[in-house]
Amino acid sequence: MTAEVVFSKSTGSAEKIESAISECQAALATLREALQSKVVGQDGLIEHLLIALLTDGHVLLEGPPGLAKTRTIHALSDLLEGEFKRAQFTPDLLPSDITGTEIFNAQKGEFQFRPGPLFCNMLLADEINRAPAKVQSALLEAMGERQVTVAGTTYPLPRSFMVMATQNPLEQEGTYPLPEAQLDRFMLHIRVDYPQHAQEKLILKLVRNENTEIADNKPAVKAVLLSEAALREAQREVMSVYLADSLEDYLVALVMATRNPAAYGDDLKDCLTFGASPRATIALDRAVRAKAWLQGRDFVTPDDIQEMLPSVLRHRIGLSYIAEANGLDKDQLIATFIARVAVP
Repeated sequence: MTAEVVFSKSTGSAEKIESAISECQAALATLREALQSKVVGQDGLIEHLLIALLTDGHVLLEGPPGLAKTRTIHALSDLLEGEFKRAQFTPDLLPSDITGTEIFNAQKGEFQFRPGPLFCNMLLADEINRAPAKVQSALLEAMGERQVTVAGTTYPLPRSFMVMATQNPLEQEGTYPLPEAQLDRFMLHIRVDYPQHAQEKLILKLVRNENTEIADNKPAVKAVLLSEAALREAQREVMSVYLADSLEDYLVALVMATRNPAAYGDDLKDCLTFGASPRATIALDRAVRAKAWLQGRDFVTPDDIQEMLPSVLRHRIGLSYIAEANGLDKDQLIATFIARVAVP
């Protein structure tokens, strides 16, 4: 009886479903506008962060210092329900510094676990490539399994646990390249670029206004625009976005091309040392649905797939020395695959 009512094709039921969907999309649109008012010139970064949020994935932000990577993450956390924490990664960091450790309680005569910064809804891992291998290993468990193991005991992390990591591609001293296994855990690898002339002027104006508010002692107010429940509902709607069979084949073909590049030209024969795993296919499938949903569509287009492909693949493929010697980078190679794999 209940099932018949829920799946009834009556006008009343249809209106309720449409209203619920529009409310979620309106909430995300409001969230995007709020972020754009706080971060100028990084609309692409904002969209990618929202896509990661909607698909429950981790993100790696790469770009020179001063491009608002940390600022954007802080701004997003201020607008979401849940706990936000920041960890500055350094070469002397220990795994216990982020996972937590057991402290002896003299009054009770026993060890008690004191949680580290990993126990939150959203973690900013600043300059993640400065941490040594042991710390990366501890973070890998948290990212992959959403749990932390300390002294043989496993502690679950929040269901909505999300890592937003930053790294500086210019400075290499005192850094540790992230292992491929951990890179694969990031759903998106976002490259942050410099703003344009007009955008830079707007940044100046924005910072001046903020400095004036600080001088006037105006308190910072956290206005939550998206609750945990609303985010869960939006994530469910994203997964219901339609992906045609032909586009699903196209999506898989693009990922498969990284495993057999020679099939798309002799010039690509020795350009890669390894291709993308099935995790890349899963990530791309979810990312393109989220992108379409954010744009108010209930179906995926080839453009969605092509636009999301670089962010999903660039950290999941290994460029060979031959390709590097020929001046080919990963984004150029991905663009070549997009040009040569037939669009349905």
